[in-house]
Amino acid sequence: MSESSNPPTASLKTWITVMAGLLGAFMAVLNIQITNASLLNIEGGIGTGIDNGAWISTAYLIGEIIVIPLTDYLSRVFSFRRFLLTNAILFLTFSMACAFARNLEEMIALRAIQGFTGGVLIPMAFTLILTKLPERQRPVGMALFAITATFAPAIGPTIGGYLTENYGWQYIFFINLVPGTIMVATLFATLERQAMQLRLLKSGDWFGILTMAIGLGALQTMLEEGNKNDWFGSPYIVRLAVVAVISLSLFVWIELTVANPAVNLRLLTRRNFGLGTMANVMVGFVLYGSVYLLPQYLGQTQGYNSEQIGSVMAWSGLPQLVIIPFVPLLIGRFDVRSIVIVGLCVFGGSFLMNTHLSADYAGDQLWLPNIVRAAGQALVMGPMSGIAMIGIAQLESAGASGIFNMLRNLGGAFGTALLGTLVTKREQFHSNMIGTPINLGSETVREWIDKVTNYFMSRGISDPASAHSQAIIALGQTIRRQALIMGYSDAFAVLGLMLMIAAGFILFTQKGQASGAGAH
Repeated sequence: MSESSNPPTASLKTWITVMAGLLGAFMAVLNIQITNASLLNIEGGIGTGIDNGAWISTAYLIGEIIVIPLTDYLSRVFSFRRFLLTNAILFLTFSMACAFARNLEEMIALRAIQGFTGGVLIPMAFTLILTKLPERQRPVGMALFAITATFAPAIGPTIGGYLTENYGWQYIFFINLVPGTIMVATLFATLERQAMQLRLLKSGDWFGILTMAIGLGALQTMLEEGNKNDWFGSPYIVRLAVVAVISLSLFVWIELTVANPAVNLRLLTRRNFGLGTMANVMVGFVLYGSVYLLPQYLGQTQGYNSEQIGSVMAWSGLPQLVIIPFVPLLIGRFDVRSIVIVGLCVFGGSFLMNTHLSADYAGDQLWLPNIVRAAGQALVMGPMSGIAMIGIAQLESAGASGIFNMLRNLGGAFGTALLGTLVTKREQFHSNMIGTPINLGSETVREWIDKVTNYFMSRGISDPASAHSQAIIALGQTIRRQALIMGYSDAFAVLGLMLMIAAGFILFTQKGQASGAGAH
């Protein structure tokens, strides 16, 4: 019987190695969003204001975004095994150190280093799939990687909220210890030893690395601080924007002209990789943006605590565990582009279901859209990664993995920042639209205020003037809440539109066997 009729299969040892790598990637992605539902508790614990707490998540994301595209180069310098194990151990160490942070400065520094070391785990898991698994089994590996990419962000606030409400926010950072120890022990036992190539340090693209780090750091800081500082109305934001544009422009020029670039941007000229990566950026925008938006909506308009937010968010994650195992079977039966386009449309449709929010739209009403969202997400990430890797040779897979995963996270950074600004601006717009026709002298408004005044007086406010004043304040708060809800509705509509555009990019990719690197 010919070799082609008996294609090779991965050994048990290989699968154990891949699963350990995927466990690391899962923890790294989980830690991006695990603090989102618990920021108020963490802010109180380390004594910082509510305007600065977002840096607890942002610092981690900056570290990840900077290191992910460098992983290919650094893993060749220090060897794949040594670099992966070292960063896995450091990731666990700095995870636990975050629980003992005494102030915001310490927390930001520790989270940034945690993100830098955790960011290594994501592309290296992707590389393990592309280099260790035979071609026929890569769709299974891609499906498993999809769990780390889409399920982990969705379930992060659920785990974080539960731990915070029942044990304290510090346990968010202890959760990595047991699975992380298992991961390190497994990789230590199964990864092949390789010699370091320290000579590569002499020919390293250090100017490219420096300009990338400065540019991405400035860009991420600008995105985080922009809404709070009125964007380009602030000289600080303008300076950050100038630094980001100059540094990233230099970075692109260097990478396209040097002989041995740290990040091979030329891969983006490949049709499938370029279009697939553009779609991936938009998916990152929506994926991380929605995990930011939903907890904010539930906390600000519905008064949910971190555990309640987590229980709602779980339904955009848990169904994926049921659906994702069947995705490789679909890949074998249908054009993979059709699977991704359907997934993106379902994913986007779930947000369009949230465009008619009201004061009564809370956890019970979000249940169905969240399940629809989970179904769409399950069909997207693994197959889309496969589409992007068509035409990428195995030797290029590590570099492609770094670019692909970094740009998804960068899309998420844009999503989180721009959605916050969108909600603020649309709230102001709707507040003006609602508030302008309201005249305190009109009979309807007077009747409403009189009714609320009597309510306050029946609740213990004896002075009619004070009760009347409280009624007017309540009217303003009612207008603001309704405007805020409408602002969130607009933001969900934007998320749905972004995914439809992503589907358009996938439509123009070439058909091929989406099994990973080496497919042509």
